[in-house]
Amino acid sequence: MNIRRSVAALSLCAALGAAAAPAAVADDGQAGRAEGLYGAKDPKFDGVWRQSLALLAQDAVGVTPAKSAVDWLAGQGCADGGFAAYRADTSKACDPKKGEFTDATAAAVQALAAVGGRSGTVEKGIGWLKRHQNEDGGWGMNPGGPSDANSTAAAIGAFAATGQDPAKVTSAADKGVADKGAAGKGGKTPYDALLGLQLDCSAKAEERGAFAYTAAKGEPVANELATASAALAARGKGFVFETVGKDSGADPKPLRCEKGKDGADAPKDAAEAALAHLTRVMSDTDMHLKSAMPGAKDQPDFGGTADAVVALAAGEHSAAAGKPLQWLQSKDSGAAAWAKGDPGALAKLILAAHAAGADPRDFGGADLVKQLNATGPKPEAAAPGAESDGNGKSEEKKDDDGGGVGGVWWTVGVCAVAGMGIGFLLSGRKRRQL
Repeated sequence: MNIRRSVAALSLCAALGAAAAPAAVADDGQAGRAEGLYGAKDPKFDGVWRQSLALLAQDAVGVTPAKSAVDWLAGQGCADGGFAAYRADTSKACDPKKGEFTDATAAAVQALAAVGGRSGTVEKGIGWLKRHQNEDGGWGMNPGGPSDANSTAAAIGAFAATGQDPAKVTSAADKGVADKGAAGKGGKTPYDALLGLQLDCSAKAEERGAFAYTAAKGEPVANELATASAALAARGKGFVFETVGKDSGADPKPLRCEKGKDGADAPKDAAEAALAHLTRVMSDTDMHLKSAMPGAKDQPDFGGTADAVVALAAGEHSAAAGKPLQWLQSKDSGAAAWAKGDPGALAKLILAAHAAGADPRDFGGADLVKQLNATGPKPEAAAPGAESDGNGKSEEKKDDDGGGVGGVWWTVGVCAVAGMGIGFLLSGRKRRQL
């Protein structure tokens, strides 16, 4: 579902010194943004998602995010451990049936686990995911919804990011069945649900190895964005990972019709077949994916292509990953313009470059790290000699000398800010559901 809509932002200011406490803006003073939040667009649909990606991207390249940015994300958590897309008023309780999302929860868990210091929130998030695992082993977008490839993949990434083996996260028997005295099925892993969405040798030759978004509505339909997410998760990886094997540089292996999916290698084989499908699809379009949104023009999908790069890198196919990455870096692709000022989009490109071994500070001549840093509060620190802060200057991490974290924090009373606009939706989801 990767929906991105832009609407003009509006600001409304009230005088300082009013009896009511004024709203605070981010540390860099950019108008139209709440303190700690990345991006100035309305966070209604993607606040937690883009914040999580931004923190993950910064951490991956050695930038220590601002404390206010981490506080903002952690503060979005619901009492039961789940996360909504965005909570304008965190004092109000979440709606556990429809207001909390697997994708948002899984992304927040990965981000908070990466930056550290929020173990309690991370543990509650993991607990929420375990409680809402479907009987088939997967997850839907909302609790109780039919399992889909993207939500299941995000959850797998959350378990992997917290050092848990996704293959050992098994579902409980259906409570309704158990209450009637019958034996529930249960005992399914996330891989059981995920691999059940892969198109096998009964599908059209050009779709074999691809993943469907969900099997809940009729015959499964190949979906490239679901395929990229599933390929990453089938290797037991989250958004940021370390490869453990030796990259042979070989192309992914297509689906083998003479063998089933049974056995310990089934997830890996499924990932290979999915990557082979993505590579084949991209080879027909100058090495990029096209928009899968119903009714969309024939145009590139930059986020989906970045996801494919990450998945290929996780599968240890550097040569295959390098081709779509090179396309993203090219000035003719338009990726830089697509990502400009958008923390979620910038983070996706940074994560793709990082996964494939490229330099996100020289991405087709653009410093993506600097651009991302500029969309949020000033980072606490950057890796010495490696990263640039929002002002393009290299920083070393400093100890707190009592003048605030890193000596760069202050609080500014300002006018209330209201934003109108829609960023891209959770995990780019609407584009995925065909």
